[in-house]
Amino acid sequence: MLWMPSRFFPLLFLFSLWSVLHAQSNAHEKTPSQATERYQLYGGYTLLSNSFNGVPGSHQPLNGWDAALAFQPWHHLRFKLDTYAYSGSNLGAPQKGLFILAGGQYGRRLGRESVFVEGLMGVVGLNKDWGARKTPGESAAFATLVGGGVDTPLARHFAYRVDGGFQYAYTALQGPQPNIIPYRISGLPTYFGRVSTGLVWLF
Repeated sequence: MLWMPSRFFPLLFLFSLWSVLHAQSNAHEKTPSQATERYQLYGGYTLLSNSFNGVPGSHQPLNGWDAALAFQPWHHLRFKLDTYAYSGSNLGAPQKGLFILAGGQYGRRLGRESVFVEGLMGVVGLNKDWGARKTPGESAAFATLVGGGVDTPLARHFAYRVDGGFQYAYTALQGPQPNIIPYRISGLPTYFGRVSTGLVWLF
């Protein structure tokens, strides 16, 4: 799963390029304020509250990057693609996780700011030796995210975003060969807190 960034970001770039060209071709039908808010491209920093092997007594937060694309709204509801990655170490093992999620983002204006809630689901890809003392673990798992945030305008086409939420990721360790039956140990986390902050390009 960790090879995905090299293939995902060209796809994200093509989506962005198509969005810009499509918005420009229809700009004469929209007011300036409408044209600048059809799509949202976000990039920033993100923090996960715990490591994937962070059992009680050994919690260790992880740092990473976040990139998302939200499409034009329908009754304030946008379809959103979000990908973010974390890295670090805990209990003598590397922690490298890549999340690729999709879902809905519902937003409204409150004065100058825009607030939103979101619900996303998808997958997380992990390095194979993320278990304590590099115990082998499953390299892919189901993941969901529920949260929300606020965008504060900085300029006509840019805003500063702060968002957060609750992350679910059901990860399991890998049993010994030849059966390799997945298993979980007591205290292995499935729920995480997540925060992200960065810039939004409105176009």
